[in-house]
Amino acid sequence: MSPQMIERLWRAFLDTALMVGVSAGIAVLAGIPLALFLVTSGPGGIFPAPVANRVVGTVVNGFRAVPFIVLLVALIPFTRLVAGTTIGVWAAIVPLSVSATPFFARIAEVSLREVDAGLIEAAQSIGCRRRHILAHVLLPEALPGIVAGFTITVVAMIGASAMAGAVGAGGLGDVAIRYGYQRFDTTVMVVVIAILIALVCVVQFAGDTAVRRLRAR
Repeated sequence: MSPQMIERLWRAFLDTALMVGVSAGIAVLAGIPLALFLVTSGPGGIFPAPVANRVVGTVVNGFRAVPFIVLLVALIPFTRLVAGTTIGVWAAIVPLSVSATPFFARIAEVSLREVDAGLIEAAQSIGCRRRHILAHVLLPEALPGIVAGFTITVVAMIGASAMAGAVGAGGLGDVAIRYGYQRFDTTVMVVVIAILIALVCVVQFAGDTAVRRLRAR
């Protein structure tokens, strides 16, 4: 493999890391409040709002139901509005974030719903305000599950970022398509696959380690 290709692969790896890292950050910042709303606004929640809960839940399900490659194309006008372009790393971050946020929100919602209702009732009985219940009961108790869900989300985003390379988003997927597939360079394809596998393994290991430490508190 030529030095130029090695340099190209390195830049593609950095582009993929940037895409996934920024999108994952957005997914966390938007997904956790969304999950909290879905949990607390439902029947029996501490902020009951059934109509809003159904509307938001339907929107979340709608985005989750759309395959990423379709969402990528459908969001082109929005991507152009936000990023000013429809190609490159920053253009890919928009659909990646939109796709990952509802996915992560539903996973975080499951973890939040598994928190023992008795803990919430106990907090209410001693006069805790609802915002304190969110910050000091729901989130800390659900944190291991949320971290595990975030790990799953990041792994899915790595695959989606590679898929985005097929439409000019850059990153490892772009190198695999342009040099591995279109130029029939099997070596490049194998190297890209190996890098993606290694990246997924590192993310999964880090996530599993964090979950074990949180559960051992």
